[in-house]
Amino acid sequence: MVSLVIADESGEIYNHPYLELAAKSGDQLIRPHQEQLLPLPFGSQLFTMPGRVPIGWDNQKKDFSACNQITIKGHKKKCFPVAAFPAPGYLRTLLPATKKNKSEVTLPLWSYTAVGWKNGRFGIAALQVDPNPHWHPKYFQNDQKVMEAVKTFLKEKPKNRLLQQLARCALEYHCFAAKNLFLQRWECPLPTSPVCNSRCLGCLSLQPGECCPSSQERIKFVPTIEELKEIALPHLEVEDSIVSFGQGCEGEPLLQKDTLAGAIGSLRKKSKKGVINLNTNGSLPLAAEELFSSGLDSIRVSLNSLSTSIYELYYRPQGYCMDDVMETIERAKKKRIFTAINLLVFPGITDREKEWEKLCQFIKETKIDLIQMRNLNIDPDFYFEKMEKGQNQGAFLPLWEIVKMLRGKFPEVKIGYFNQPSNVIKN
Repeated sequence: MVSLVIADESGEIYNHPYLELAAKSGDQLIRPHQEQLLPLPFGSQLFTMPGRVPIGWDNQKKDFSACNQITIKGHKKKCFPVAAFPAPGYLRTLLPATKKNKSEVTLPLWSYTAVGWKNGRFGIAALQVDPNPHWHPKYFQNDQKVMEAVKTFLKEKPKNRLLQQLARCALEYHCFAAKNLFLQRWECPLPTSPVCNSRCLGCLSLQPGECCPSSQERIKFVPTIEELKEIALPHLEVEDSIVSFGQGCEGEPLLQKDTLAGAIGSLRKKSKKGVINLNTNGSLPLAAEELFSSGLDSIRVSLNSLSTSIYELYYRPQGYCMDDVMETIERAKKKRIFTAINLLVFPGITDREKEWEKLCQFIKETKIDLIQMRNLNIDPDFYFEKMEKGQNQGAFLPLWEIVKMLRGKFPEVKIGYFNQPSNVIKN
């Protein structure tokens, strides 16, 4: 038996005495098997879900049952669901089983994952899609070391506004990539754009006042080419170096294509090392083409679905359409740019037969190099309600089966979670 995990109003966590773990894909209740659960990975976190009631499986009644309250040591306590937020590299496969109460609380932008309790440990509905050791949470825990490195960098480059922005990202938002910059290793972020031409429901840097708070404040300026070079050029010399435009603390970098093209061209005149990468919504194919010609090495285009209606409901594009995104991907492949998609995975949308069929067709047509399967950070109820046109996408096809089939059907395509270093993309 895998027990349902619940929390009381103080945040104290309990395993339910008789209800078993239940989970959801969209609004479909599911009983996950034990083999579909992983021990809670190091670096993962647990959250309560206010405004929700937990649901478990009652083996005596042979039915799903809501758990509004529980008696602990003779005291009745109101119950709240508990969700896991998996460590980087782990793909959520099922949502927590909950129902909304009368509260209209919109949950913060996290990837809420079903979690249970068995044999003295937590187990979550997830699978590891990318074991890249560079992103193991143990390498990002020494905040004192990061703080000292930040002070050194700022002392050496006191006028660089982008460095000041990234210092805030590292110390306040605990961004792993920003920490990498100051620790002089691996992938480094280069945010550039204070504006965007999407209005994503789950935007991490800009949310309407009536919604949940954004995870971080968006950058307020466009860095100069010199500010970008001052950070990126030395970083290209470090081990497995990647410098990436397009971060959670900015809008769409293609809207700053002149700055990006100038910076990329200037960097490549000075150094051929490392990878210059672009994370983008892919909205401006001609702008992207200019960056390819400037020396860009890799591109990652974000998608939540290969269905136009579902895509538009989430991204709410301003002045572009999904055809433009597909054109950017096609142009990248023609230029032999290492091309990835950032597939924002959500149980209830991604794990449906029609989505699987569209994904297979997309891979065949584009010959994409990498599919990054990333958890979509958003309130599950809010997202699924907004995706009303995506709720008739066919039968449930478990995400663990989808990943297995992708690897079997398309062995030439990498399935992962992270951007790739030069030894991968230049082979």
